[in-house]
Amino acid sequence: MGGLVKIAWIFLKIGLIFFGGGYVLIPLLHRIMVDRYHWLTLSEFLDGVALSQLTPGPLAMLATFAGFKGGGLAGALVATVFIFLPGTALMLFLSGSYERLRSMELVKATLDGILPAVVGLVAAAAWTLGTTSLLTARDFLLLVAGFAILQFTSVSPMLVILGAGAVGYLFRFA
Repeated sequence: MGGLVKIAWIFLKIGLIFFGGGYVLIPLLHRIMVDRYHWLTLSEFLDGVALSQLTPGPLAMLATFAGFKGGGLAGALVATVFIFLPGTALMLFLSGSYERLRSMELVKATLDGILPAVVGLVAAAAWTLGTTSLLTARDFLLLVAGFAILQFTSVSPMLVILGAGAVGYLFRFA
């Protein structure tokens, strides 16, 4: 039972800062799941990040995966509930006040200040993933191709992910 309480506490804390998308949390999740608690190996973490892109709520599904590795089926359930709990509670609280809050100058200024920091956090997450997973020329070609396809076409990200997976499988020995 103590293990489930620990999982709940960890994912509640992550959930408290899990706003604006999970990509900004990749370095934190890596530090917690791989380095500190050893629930996942680096390879499992990277696989979890990649697989989570195929599901709704992408990186929240990584919490489910890590919770499972840390505490079985109960750990997966606890991790999933507790990572979503703070955001759900906040949205329920704020939803009634949204129209009034969004027109307040303080709220606008705060959000304008947060946006550049979030871009920096996403860049840090990209750096962390890149330095641990871009190892071959094929990896860099897939990076450039994926970026170009998503930036300059209307192709679904799901198709880019599946296509990159197919290329990885077909050229796994390259």
